[in-house]
Amino acid sequence: MLNVRILAVAALVASVAMGSMLVHANEPNAAAKELVEYRLEKWKTTHAEGDQGDKLVKTLKTLRCEVKVGSHGGHTDVNYRCPKWQQLALKSHNEAHQWESWLKKHGFETKHAH
Repeated sequence: MLNVRILAVAALVASVAMGSMLVHANEPNAAAKELVEYRLEKWKTTHAEGDQGDKLVKTLKTLRCEVKVGSHGGHTDVNYRCPKWQQLALKSHNEAHQWESWLKKHGFETKHAH
């Protein structure tokens, strides 16, 4: 089960890095069909190891979150928050639900109107 989750997160992170899923709302020519709003008012800490920590940090920064990173005991602590509502403009309803699930899994409040 953990391997499936890791693969799912890695796929989402890779999509963000390649720009295939994420369309910024301020790009007027983008064909965005779905909006997902999100925030995380209080700091949250996640433990990550190796490249997973780097990918998580990159994703959170892409989402315009505040991120602090620390290391101890062979793993990385990723502290993050996003106190103001942000939004993702996405290309499809399916992508919006994938991102909404990822955000909720990482402690974010979300809004996604149908």
